[in-house]
Amino acid sequence: MCTHHASINCLVPPYMMRQLMENTGEKTALFKTVVQSLVTDARLRSQRKVFHYLPEAGKKILTCAPLARATKKAAVNREVYTAGNKQTEPGKLVRAEGSKPVKDKDVNNVYDAAGYVWDFYNSLFSRNSIDNKGLKIVQTVHYKQKYDNAFWDGQQMVYGDGDGKIFGSFTQDIDVIGHELTHGVVQYECNLVYQDQSGALNESLADVFGIMIKQKTLNLGVAQSDWLIGENVMIGAKYALRSLKAPGTAYVNHPQLGTDPQPANMSGYTNDPTDNGGVHLNSGIPNHAFYLACMKVGGFAWEKVGRIWYGAMCDKKNVPTTANFADFKNATILQAQKLFKTDKTIEKAVTDAWTSVGV
Repeated sequence: MCTHHASINCLVPPYMMRQLMENTGEKTALFKTVVQSLVTDARLRSQRKVFHYLPEAGKKILTCAPLARATKKAAVNREVYTAGNKQTEPGKLVRAEGSKPVKDKDVNNVYDAAGYVWDFYNSLFSRNSIDNKGLKIVQTVHYKQKYDNAFWDGQQMVYGDGDGKIFGSFTQDIDVIGHELTHGVVQYECNLVYQDQSGALNESLADVFGIMIKQKTLNLGVAQSDWLIGENVMIGAKYALRSLKAPGTAYVNHPQLGTDPQPANMSGYTNDPTDNGGVHLNSGIPNHAFYLACMKVGGFAWEKVGRIWYGAMCDKKNVPTTANFADFKNATILQAQKLFKTDKTIEKAVTDAWTSVGV
């Protein structure tokens, strides 16, 4: 088992887990489950911070051996493992590329969704897998007992089963899987530092591409999409993890979680030291800017505004690893000018969207 990772990006933010712990009876099984998930997540975040500050020689010592790559010819290459509800990666191989569906629906869910993610990036941007060099997409399901999260560990995806009361299996939403695998794309492109505004941009890009992957898979235009992330992961028809359309409304008056605290505007920007300066909270601001730009332009998100956001994500010159919201705003405006030279309404839609959220 490899326990050292370059980048751990968890889906469920610390503020949700803290709220659950505070509103759950200490003698209940759920309380124990939440505490264990918090401890695991804290350990993973600690590993990420230590790794970030190591010199290159130290990183090489602690980094797992690179996963096998596909051939140079662009082709999806997937492997799905089960951890058997133990804390291990990758676990036991259950399904490999080209093999038939198995009885385990979680295995099939992530296998299919990884295919949608690969096709999205390849068909629209000619990208050859997560690293653009044919990286094999490795995923592990059934991680730990009732683990309330999913994460990209720098090399592969890992999914918990959820506690069965607040969270269900983390394999149920295409946008969730798209979100986490996009953390890998970010890692290989602008590699945004997971702290403060650059960290919030990291989370936002994962949400933005996660929602577009769902929209493209279901052939949804911007007006037809619900713009929700994780509506199936959270148990209850009224709840989701995040909303790009209206940050702060993904869940309202939830019995254990209360109301979604995400801001949609810089006026609500929050520094949360337990969440790397509020990376999950403040991601609502650039998320909403993307939504506003898409609604102004119309059609399918991935056709115009999505191309702009992808170009900005890959723009290492104007989006450094420590980029703030203003840096990314400027990069998207430059991309709009570059990609749509004869249509100034696109640039205006992007500019106005960022202005509307206070950036």
